[in-house]
Formats: sequence, C-alpha cells, structure tokens
Amino acid sequence: MKLSLPSRLSRAFGCLLLAVWGSSAPAAEPATDHLAHIQSSGQVRVCIWPDYYSISLRDPRTQQLQGIDIDLAQELGRDLGVRVQFVDSSFARLAPDLLEERCDVAMFAIGITPQRQQQLRFTRPYLASDVMAITTRSNRKIRSWADIDRPGIVVAVAKGTLHEPLMRERLRHAQLSTPETPHAREQEVLSGRADVFMTDFPYSRRMLETTDWARLVTPPSTYHITSYAWAVKPGDDAWHARLEQFMQTIKRDGRLLAAARKHKLDPIVVLD
Repeated sequence: MKLSLPSRLSRAFGCLLLAVWGSSAPAAEPATDHLAHIQSSGQVRVCIWPDYYSISLRDPRTQQLQGIDIDLAQELGRDLGVRVQFVDSSFARLAPDLLEERCDVAMFAIGITPQRQQQLRFTRPYLASDVMAITTRSNRKIRSWADIDRPGIVVAVAKGTLHEPLMRERLRHAQLSTPETPHAREQEVLSGRADVFMTDFPYSRRMLETTDWARLVTPPSTYHITSYAWAVKPGDDAWHARLEQFMQTIKRDGRLLAAARKHKLDPIVVLD
C-alpha cells in the first residue's frame, strides 16, 4: 500500500529518533538495596534534626546527642549488627537528604503530611501530637486559643515544618509569618514582632523547661493531631519492611515505651 506524504514523513522521523535514541526508552534507575549497602559498609546512616528537644537534640555544652530517636537509632543499629552514623538534617532538607541518599532513614519524629507522602515513604506511627502555641508571659493579647486567629495578631511558624501548610489553611484573620528556622521563630515572638508561634508537644516542653519567658497556650479540644514516623526514600520495599519489623518489635517488647518514658514523651507515644 502506498503511503501518503505525511505518513512517509512520520515514518522517516520515527526511524531517525530510533537511530539517535535507540529502540527503547532509557531504563529507570534501579532502586538502591539499602540492606545490602548497610551490611557491606557496616553502618546505617540516620538523618536527624539536632535541635529537636526530647527527639534528637545535640547538647550545646557537651555536643552529645540525646532523645528518643537517638536511643531508638542505636537500638536499630544493634538489631542490624552495624554502627550508627548520624547525619545532620532538618525539616526543610528532609526530602532532598533522603532522595539524594545522604542517609538511609530519617529518624526525627517526621510528621506524616499529604505533601510529604507525595515524595517519601513512612513507617507506621510511633508518636502523635496536637498543635500547641507558645507566647510570652507578658503578651496581653493572647490569653486563650480563641485569641490567636484575630486581626492584628501575628502567628509565626518555622518554614518547612508541618505547621506551615496547616496554618496557611486554618488562619482566617491573623497574619502568618514564616521565619527560616525554629530559633528565628522563637526570636520573632520574644522580640514582639510576632505574638505566638505554633509547635508540638516535644518542642513546647523545651520552651517551658529551658526559658523563663514562654507561656503555653493549648486548644480547648483537638485541633489537628499529627502522627509521627520515620521516613525513607520510596522504591526499596525490603528496607521499608525491615524498618516496619523493627518498629513492631520495639512496640511489642517495651523498648519504645521505655524510651518514651525516659524522655517524657509517654503522653504522646503510639503503641498499637
């Protein structure tokens, strides 16, 4: 059958593409075998945020790491028979650090949000916290939770945390400020440039136990419970399954509860 001119041009163009690119599309990059890499290297790389009170805090005086996820990471290393290498990360760098494989797993109470689930894979939850607010003892505009979302109030949230998209959605009248770091968020409130900052149970404990100016404001009922888990790069089912097995084991044998009690997080521990 004689081909029309458009058909002949289409066939010729197709042949040219095959000659340049080959007869098939480039193969997808194979998933990393994290378990094999961990065993061969003798270490598991764990991303942490070293400023998360009770979770993964580096003591500024001693430079020693402490918190529930520091203890659980060491337990994971013992279960795997390897040493633990901690890699400093943050909520803003969480996805790039995992996707670019700077670490094998992120263990710093990662809040499970729809935005993060689009990029990362999570274990089952082991903590869950509602939203809490911190203001100063001298702030007269914020007496209760109902005072937060009002005209003229400035609410600070750390950029990249789960509270940023949540408060963008929830606030109707107050102004939202998004400083780059949690420390900057605290300074905004302490200086008076913001009236209140939003946080969670572990970080609220830090403010109350380590400062003389912070005042806690809690919602009268459940505001927004967030489940916390560990996160990995998608694609390696065996590595995810091994972490799930470890999580199930420490819930069953008491290690999770013991670590939570040690760091005063038992009110928010998830054991089921």
